[in-house]
Amino acid sequence: MTESIRVAVLAGATLTTGLVAGLFFAFSCAVMPGLAGTDDRTLVGAMQSINRRILNGWFLGAFLGAPLLLAVAAAAHLGRGGAVLFWTLAALACYLVTFGVTVRLNVPLNDRLEVAGPVDGIVDLAEARARFEAAWVRWNLVRTVSSVAAFACLVAALLTRSG
Repeated sequence: MTESIRVAVLAGATLTTGLVAGLFFAFSCAVMPGLAGTDDRTLVGAMQSINRRILNGWFLGAFLGAPLLLAVAAAAHLGRGGAVLFWTLAALACYLVTFGVTVRLNVPLNDRLEVAGPVDGIVDLAEARARFEAAWVRWNLVRTVSSVAAFACLVAALLTRSG
């Protein structure tokens, strides 16, 4: 693999990881605190709508592209060793936490909220909210920290390359 391709893959991994980290950060510091101040109908309805619409090419491209690019970037630096490989592997490990928390914890909470039915048909909105909100916020904070850590590791890898 040529050096320019190694750099491009590492930059792509950094970009996609940063986009995912930014999204989860926005939920942690703005979206969920904003919805916390609303009534049950608003929070449940808004989260159902967001959860349906987030499954789009932009999100999936970044969310699924990041680990793929991270793995390729790590593989591209395997024979070279050094700090770039270390930071890239650390980023991959952090992102795998992000991926695992999302798939194993946040998505099932989203699915449970969806199967509760349309917001107008949910008999006990307070219960639906209670079963969703605190756990979702907690696990989103975990994936925010892990994805920001992955992004920081990739910034360190890029800085190590240029330094």
